[in-house]
Amino acid sequence: MKLVLASSNAGKLAELRELLGERFELHVQSEFGVEDAEETGLSFVENAILKARHASRATGLPALGDDSGLCVDALRGAPGLYSARYSGVHGNSEANIDKLLRELDGVDDARRGAHFVCVLALVRDADDPMPILAEGLWHGRVLHARRGGNGFGYDPVFFSPAHDCSAAELPAAVKSRDSHRGQALAKLRELLRS
Repeated sequence: MKLVLASSNAGKLAELRELLGERFELHVQSEFGVEDAEETGLSFVENAILKARHASRATGLPALGDDSGLCVDALRGAPGLYSARYSGVHGNSEANIDKLLRELDGVDDARRGAHFVCVLALVRDADDPMPILAEGLWHGRVLHARRGGNGFGYDPVFFSPAHDCSAAELPAAVKSRDSHRGQALAKLRELLRS
């Protein structure tokens, strides 16, 4: 099945292609000249659906919307919905991490709890009245400095206690399987089977 990913994020595409397997032929929306949707939703669910509908409407294909972010306890859930543009510039991971570390300066490990959220929304067409939704959560904490060279986004400062390392220190296959996105995709695959 040909499916458009409602994103231009190469990191998301790589993770999702690996996890979806051969059942889906996944393409990023930029391959069709589609710009990112405006994220006007007030929740990860709303934004994932908005993105999926936008990509489907522009391409005429079924679409997969992904909205994800990092929610930090000490920052009352920030950066949350604004994770990709936390520093004010969309997609500038280095600036986003710098701002996050500044905001948490002086906060001890016990109060640096955080979790990644991922919501996937699959629409069969732009007006699909029943999008298929799946979510995943990955609990950990924010490190005091970057560690590791893999992954993307906040991975270098997200510590996973289950793996005893940062997300950026994990092999790609392990991260893809255990991350918030991996968990959401596993749930989505189960929903598609039923």
